[in-house]
Amino acid sequence: MTTQQTDVDLSQPGPGEKRRFPVFSKRHTTTATVLALLAWTVAVFDYGLFGTLLPAMQEEFGWTEPEAYAINTWIAVGTAIVCFGIGPVIDRLGRRKGMMVTVGGTAVVSGLTALIPTGIPILSNTLLVIVRSFGGLGFSEQAVNATYMNEVYQVTEVRDKRKRPGFHYSFIQGGWPLGFLLASALALVLLPSLGWRALYLVATVPAAVIVWLIAKKLKETPQFELHHKLTELEKSGKSGEAHALAHAYGVEHSSAAPLKRIWEPHLARNTVVFSLAWIFNFFGIMIFSVLGTSVLKNAKGVELADAFWMLIIINLLAYFGYVFHGWFGDKIGRKRTIIGGWILSGISFAIMLSPIVTSPFMIILTYGAGLFFLVGPYAAIQYFMAECYPVSCRATGTAFIGAMSQPGTILGGALFTIAAASAGTGAAALWVGAAGTLFSGLLMIAAKPPAEALLEDHPHDVP
Repeated sequence: MTTQQTDVDLSQPGPGEKRRFPVFSKRHTTTATVLALLAWTVAVFDYGLFGTLLPAMQEEFGWTEPEAYAINTWIAVGTAIVCFGIGPVIDRLGRRKGMMVTVGGTAVVSGLTALIPTGIPILSNTLLVIVRSFGGLGFSEQAVNATYMNEVYQVTEVRDKRKRPGFHYSFIQGGWPLGFLLASALALVLLPSLGWRALYLVATVPAAVIVWLIAKKLKETPQFELHHKLTELEKSGKSGEAHALAHAYGVEHSSAAPLKRIWEPHLARNTVVFSLAWIFNFFGIMIFSVLGTSVLKNAKGVELADAFWMLIIINLLAYFGYVFHGWFGDKIGRKRTIIGGWILSGISFAIMLSPIVTSPFMIILTYGAGLFFLVGPYAAIQYFMAECYPVSCRATGTAFIGAMSQPGTILGGALFTIAAASAGTGAAALWVGAAGTLFSGLLMIAAKPPAEALLEDHPHDVP
């Protein structure tokens, strides 16, 4: 059965009339939750494959270590361009269609990556950078999820999901380590016999299946349907009717462009703070999550095959980091959870990179702790950001900030490449990755909580 729309009443309200959004049933809420998790896991699977397979690709393409890191940095430049553009598109297309675009783009990118030829350095490297830049579509899937699930959990009939949204969203955002775990596990099993190209072809299949399921099963949120109707009224010159309809549902309507709205005075501070925090935090994400195999191999002397199974264990530990930080964010506040997690992550990675950590057990323990506290807070910050922006610019705000990860990857990649060339991978990972992660936690102290950042009324509570 195709379920695309809710039963939101979009007719013109009477004077003083108050309306509630229709509820999301338990079945539709469960479907949305499962598909959002699968979509993000599949998107990360493709995104994580590049970092996981970089040492193998480095050998086939004939890159040196600094050249491989430089290619990764140029890809980040292209990814940033794609990510910055996707948010406003989602705020216009809708959450459901936005998810189809991001996951569908992942399938195409995975397939094209497998076809890039070697042997012609300039052509091969240029094609690789262009194709992998569109991996930004898959990376932006998390912005769609944060926007979509925030709205679903506002109107779901499942009381526990309304009361503890951060905890339930953490299972979805946990698709990041699951995607990397999947990439590491399949690389361990298939890379020796099939090569890295086959792994990218494998990645296209689940992405295509997820797009089909989203088209058939996913339901659009009533908040977006209202926003879409308000936009249509505004374009038709019926501004008064738009404001009256918005008021009936307890939301404020604005005709300003979404990208302009996120810089309005009451939203601008968080836009700046979140953006800076993501830039510095992605120093750590790029080095310890995306380039994990390279760090283990070049900084700790771990063999490539051993690095794959180590990262399987480490990413499994990281998944529980999402669950913990989602749960803890509901208990003590998402802001405090993010700050504490990223500071502890920086410290853990610094210990892992020190000369005293040499045994496989201690490497896994300290690396696992670092990743636990590095990626886990994203379960809190994704939902936290969605809470800080109104419906009209929610996807734009979350996608714009998410796109700032790419300047972080670019700047961090440049610093990492320079430092690795002069002082080695270990020192570069410490002073760029671990230090950047710790600083991102300190930056989050300046963030405003949603109650202060969001001046619009929230939708009427679900009974």
